[in-house]
Amino acid sequence: MTPQPVFRRNVVEPIECISRSWALVKDQYWLFVGMCAIGVLIGSAIPLGILMGPMMCGMYVSFFAKRRGQPVELGTLFKGFDYFGPSVVATLLHVIPILAIVIPAYLLFYVFFIISMTATTQSGEPNPGAMLGLLGMFTIFWIVMFFVIIVISIGFTFVYPLIVDRKMPALDAIKVSFKAALANFWRILLLMILTGLLTVGGVALCYVGMFLAFPVTYGALAMAYEQVFGLAEPGDLAANVPPPPPSF
Repeated sequence: MTPQPVFRRNVVEPIECISRSWALVKDQYWLFVGMCAIGVLIGSAIPLGILMGPMMCGMYVSFFAKRRGQPVELGTLFKGFDYFGPSVVATLLHVIPILAIVIPAYLLFYVFFIISMTATTQSGEPNPGAMLGLLGMFTIFWIVMFFVIIVISIGFTFVYPLIVDRKMPALDAIKVSFKAALANFWRILLLMILTGLLTVGGVALCYVGMFLAFPVTYGALAMAYEQVFGLAEPGDLAANVPPPPPSF
């Protein structure tokens, strides 16, 4: 059984994470821009994000290697495929629950929209009360669903770093990530808001700037992981590797 790493509560410092992320990548900034852009494009090429997991793992391999003072090159990104199985499982367990919420919600919206459009008053005119009731109901519904999706997304914050840094199986990484992320919930939420604003600013620059922001936004999450868990030492990594098969 994989030992669960110890995590710290209420230690994520959003501004510091962003600042340290920039300090980490600035001397190889364009390399990280290229890696993040390639990772996102490849990860988005197949439905359900099947390749997004390995690409995210590759990004964290690169950030952690840089953090440890190890050489980083474009090929480092593709070391994420060393974690293909766990990363794909983690991605599907992230994406499928969200789709299970969003798709039925859209279907229900259109069903009730059609029903409200056909509702009429006694004089045969469209009933505005039915439409207003529908809009009010779905406003409340989407606020609740938005919060649920945020909680799920924050819960998965540390999954890929744990798979990469601690060599954890997907299910164990998800369990530990949720515990650690919820223990730092509001700080991670603020970090995501700040990095989201950087991305939005990039989108305003004809989408090109979005790719320019990726090294800092993803790097900030790597820094948050280090604040919560610390980077594993070589001895810790060895402890998580299964023992060799017996020789005969």
